[in-house]
Amino acid sequence: MKWSKTALSVLSIAVVGFLALGLATTLASATTSTTTVAVTANVVSDCTISTTPLGFGDYTGAVNNATSTFTITCSNGSGYSVGLDAGTTTGASVSSRLMAGPGAPTLSYTLYSDSGRTTNWGNTSGTWVTGTGIGSSQTITVYGQIPASQFVPVGAYSDSITATITY
Repeated sequence: MKWSKTALSVLSIAVVGFLALGLATTLASATTSTTTVAVTANVVSDCTISTTPLGFGDYTGAVNNATSTFTITCSNGSGYSVGLDAGTTTGASVSSRLMAGPGAPTLSYTLYSDSGRTTNWGNTSGTWVTGTGIGSSQTITVYGQIPASQFVPVGAYSDSITATITY
């Protein structure tokens, strides 16, 4: 059997219409269901600390001052305390730190939390530097001083201080 163009067009329209009617019926009878998803997070206190070296340079027997900076990043609202230990040289304390020199001599120095160099920075409550985190980096300066009139042998002197942040 041979179909005319008009018959094919009518048949095509009928098939398309029938299919559309079937799809419309399917969509009209579709159902949906919803639910919710609980979204939670727990923000915890976190802090990091880094430092720059404290280099006094040349010591000639006169008072020698120098500074170093700590960069502290703590969670917003987290309280923190920073303590500095006595260092690694035998016989040192937090109030009288020592740099070891060539052989056995030592060169004393002190670390302060204020620019007037009056408040010793130690490693016990009351000598710590405290603050509150803001969620981004904060800078704290440590003020060092080598007292005058130390007549020690020529050479390189050094020490290593451990900074501890408690939060």
